[in-house]
Amino acid sequence: MGLIGGLKAVGGIAALAFAFGFADASRADTIEAALVRAYQNNPQLNAQRASVRATDETVPQALSGYRPRIAVTASVGEQYSETTTVSRVNDPPNYTRLRGANAPRSVGATISQTLFNGNQTSNRVRAAESQVSAAREGLRVLEQTVLLSAATIYMDYLRDAAIVEVQRSNVRVLEQTLKQTRDRFSVGEVTRTDVAQSEAQLAASQTQLLTAESNLTTTRANFRRIIGNEPTALAPGTPVDRFLPPTLSGAVELGMIQNPNVTAAMYGIDVSFLNVKVAEGALFPTVSLVGSIQQSYETSLVALKTLNASAAAQLSIPVYQGGGEYALIRQSKETLAQQRLVLDQTRDQARANVTQAWGQLQAAKAQISSAQAQVTASETALNGVREEARVGQRTTLDVLIAQQQLVSARINIVTAQHDRVVASYAVLTAIGRLSPQVLGLGTTVYDPSVHYHQVRDAWIGVRTPDGR
Repeated sequence: MGLIGGLKAVGGIAALAFAFGFADASRADTIEAALVRAYQNNPQLNAQRASVRATDETVPQALSGYRPRIAVTASVGEQYSETTTVSRVNDPPNYTRLRGANAPRSVGATISQTLFNGNQTSNRVRAAESQVSAAREGLRVLEQTVLLSAATIYMDYLRDAAIVEVQRSNVRVLEQTLKQTRDRFSVGEVTRTDVAQSEAQLAASQTQLLTAESNLTTTRANFRRIIGNEPTALAPGTPVDRFLPPTLSGAVELGMIQNPNVTAAMYGIDVSFLNVKVAEGALFPTVSLVGSIQQSYETSLVALKTLNASAAAQLSIPVYQGGGEYALIRQSKETLAQQRLVLDQTRDQARANVTQAWGQLQAAKAQISSAQAQVTASETALNGVREEARVGQRTTLDVLIAQQQLVSARINIVTAQHDRVVASYAVLTAIGRLSPQVLGLGTTVYDPSVHYHQVRDAWIGVRTPDGR
């Protein structure tokens, strides 16, 4: 049962249907449509998607270690040289002087290919891939947060708007009560005290109405911030219990498997483990192949043209580099141990979140039944007190108290219906299943793997896949 439907059934507030614009249900906005708009347009979510795309680029950066490196060099200049040579074969010695200016020029290319570096490249690639997977799980976390916030603010607006109508109805009733009390005072049926009590209760209800309207204004602003449009003609929100497991133990089990915080922490362990392997790779020798070719012109007054070409295999064995590499290995191992503890902490938190959300959902279900009973009893009590007041068995204060008890009961049913829907979304979030796919939202689902495959094997290019 939706929020407004519940109010009509148990509260008898006919004005609520008009307040939310249900004259044409086909034109009413739905919670599913609001979730779609938040999923598509929320700036925080779009920024996180851009962050994941940036993380994708760490994989081709790591893959570059497998690829050759090519550099082209060129130089041109002017030089003056003066050379004096001596020949002592003759007596006296024969001196020869060579001097002049020339313009040396050269162009060359060098290509190098790493053949072995202690598996650092392969481990960097695997670490980058794990980072991408962790970033995707972080995106899932934010997607769930945004969808839960959208569902919550949608229900917040329904609740606050309904409370405004309850308070307005209360003000109208108390205005009528005050009028009747003054009429009875004028004929001597009640005292000045009864009139003052009615006036005080009306003033208090007017203050409560102003507070409710202020809360609704704040909620409207937050609705615009999270969902992206002003709320108009909202349809009732419904729970999503159909997507939840039937038992708490089943919910906890799903939370341990599907909660994106848990899976992100697991990928964090993979990244830390591979960083240890990368750091250890610095202790291994490096083997590379280097080739170069250079064409030079007028390098001296007598050398007009020179061509040099070479190819060599290079072996570099690290012996001692100040101890920094050993410190980095120890640091990486400590980080790995930290990530394992973080995973344990994340699992404990996920289990607690599922249990808490499940308990809130069950409490909200129970509160609806009790709130409905409270409204029914309060209406019956108010009618009885009014009849007894007409025959002098009850005072005006008794009527006012019964009226406020009915108002409180109606607000309780509004709040209970709100909490019922929000709690179901909270449980779905805790088990890691709050997504457009599970909810069946009519929107194109953002797939981060599309961009990943577009850039993973790119050797050159500065433009992003979308043309920037």
